[in-house]
Amino acid sequence: MNTVKTRMNLIVTAFMLFVFLPYTMGQEKLPKIVILATGGTIAGAGESATGSAYTSGQVSIDAMIDAVPNIRKLANLSGEQLSNVGSQDMSIKIWLKLAKRINELLAGDVDGIVVTHGTDTQEETAFFLNLVVKSDKPVVLTGSMRPSTALSADGPLNMYNAVAVAANPEAKGRGVMIVMNDEIHSAHSAKKMITTPVQTFQSPQHGLLGTVIFGQVTFFHYPYGIHTTKSEFSVDGVKKLPRVDIVYGCADMSPDLIPMLVKAGAKGIVVAGVGDGNMPESTLKAVKRATKKGVTVVRATRVPIGTVLLHGEVDDSKYGSVSSMDLNPQKARILLMLALQKNPEISREELQKMFINY
Repeated sequence: MNTVKTRMNLIVTAFMLFVFLPYTMGQEKLPKIVILATGGTIAGAGESATGSAYTSGQVSIDAMIDAVPNIRKLANLSGEQLSNVGSQDMSIKIWLKLAKRINELLAGDVDGIVVTHGTDTQEETAFFLNLVVKSDKPVVLTGSMRPSTALSADGPLNMYNAVAVAANPEAKGRGVMIVMNDEIHSAHSAKKMITTPVQTFQSPQHGLLGTVIFGQVTFFHYPYGIHTTKSEFSVDGVKKLPRVDIVYGCADMSPDLIPMLVKAGAKGIVVAGVGDGNMPESTLKAVKRATKKGVTVVRATRVPIGTVLLHGEVDDSKYGSVSSMDLNPQKARILLMLALQKNPEISREELQKMFINY
């Protein structure tokens, strides 16, 4: 009798292993992905499903994960709430906290990171992380253009696709990415081009890195510029960054804006000039006075697409300025802050090389 019972137990055990072991092994093989939440529209809520008014950063990361069907089939997921703000309130303090946490996680057994973030400053956060993350493991930012309570909210699918990209082995070594609207953008090239539609992010100069359709990832190429493990920048032990301000160029712009910022303590100034980084002669004279006082001035452009030519219409060597090349003003500001943090006495020539290479 005992022999029969033992045999039955063995048969049941073997059956259970046959049925459940493949599932368990599959679960163990899933990549480990951590979602770091910062707030934004993707965590927003409004009173009406068809209204434009809403408040950012109202939904927790755990609730966001639970709202996405089948997302846990893509990866072993966990979430952390680092902040819960609209991206208009994104700060250097949060950037530093985010970068340090990402570096800490990726130095361990985590295979990739997804960051949920508002779209207004998402390209800035992505570019900052692209320069200071010290791992070739995937870091993917995502968000939404419609709050969680909106009709046809785009956040759940964006987050699903972002996790799919972060879990994809081919994402390794491609730097920090933005995944929105079925598209994969590099941190260097992505720009918010439209105010409210879901196709807000574009990479008009270098093109998409790839696409992701309901979790199916296709990569086209690698990103432009030095990033992550090849970057010379680090935020280890850094608690703040040098002040760098942006001045917007326009017809008959006020030349006194630059000396005002110098007096206020700016260590660097980015001029979002007209056309090819141009500005009135009176402003160029103010630039020259500022650079002679040791304040770094970078010429960028308010035009959405294109490169600010070095020694083009403006002779940078004459005025002591630096060309931003193809970085827009907000990204030029980030590179300048990190460069001044690394070396407050950096030469114009060395800084220009950074803008060419990064």
